[in-house]
Amino acid sequence: MSQSSNFLYGANVHANGIRQHFLRYGGDAGPRGQQDPVIVVPGITSPAVTWGFVGERLGATFDTYILDIRGRGLSSASSQLDYSLDAQADDLAAFAHAIGLTRYSVIGHSMGARIAIRAAKAAPGMARLAMIDPPVSGPGRRPYPAKLDWYVDSIAQAREGMDAEAMRVFCPSWTDAQLKLRAEWLHTCDERAVRESFEGFHSDDIHADLPTLRIPSLLMTAEHGGVVDDADVEEIRGLVPHLQHIRVPGAGHMIPWDNEPGFYEAFGTFLGAPV
Repeated sequence: MSQSSNFLYGANVHANGIRQHFLRYGGDAGPRGQQDPVIVVPGITSPAVTWGFVGERLGATFDTYILDIRGRGLSSASSQLDYSLDAQADDLAAFAHAIGLTRYSVIGHSMGARIAIRAAKAAPGMARLAMIDPPVSGPGRRPYPAKLDWYVDSIAQAREGMDAEAMRVFCPSWTDAQLKLRAEWLHTCDERAVRESFEGFHSDDIHADLPTLRIPSLLMTAEHGGVVDDADVEEIRGLVPHLQHIRVPGAGHMIPWDNEPGFYEAFGTFLGAPV
């Protein structure tokens, strides 16, 4: 940890019947204690550690927690574990309760946004939700643009051991540091968890949950990648009339990797203070 880092620690908590691992940045001392804490829920193959650079930025202003979703990173994984969207949503609400948060913001990226949308119904402490490029696939809808093989093949290589150059085949636009970190941690993503979550992108009706959102809600979408198009934004606006929306220029689905300054700027003061 460098002297300028605000990383505090990684830890585990027993919540919703499983071990949930998380990383904490910033803490609640001083001005941060006047802001709502932030929980970051990453996507389908993003262990918490891969979001550490975002945690550092958020931790400068907010008490920040980055969660390892079940089946990823250092959280519980097994051949019998329930990897459904409902279980993941219950994890989020149980995690916040277990660490004593009574009011907090959630930033969910991709699958993490879908988890947070579902969790909002049973998480009274969730004060606001930032949905970052959520898959809008579902029953009767167009498929998610990424292919399952992309995830499965890269995980298989990571299980055997791969370096940054091998990972570059899958993520050609990433920096060397980003590739090294993904190559190091991708093997912690349980293949069955990823398969079931990917199938859930097409079987779970997240649009049915959107009208239940009563909290301030931000939809942040990527200019590129085709995950959320203009028609999707308008449909979501109709379901969540108070929605705020912003597109981040020059970014694909992995927005903070593609345009990190634009990602932070897009929040404005949505979280209670500028990021």
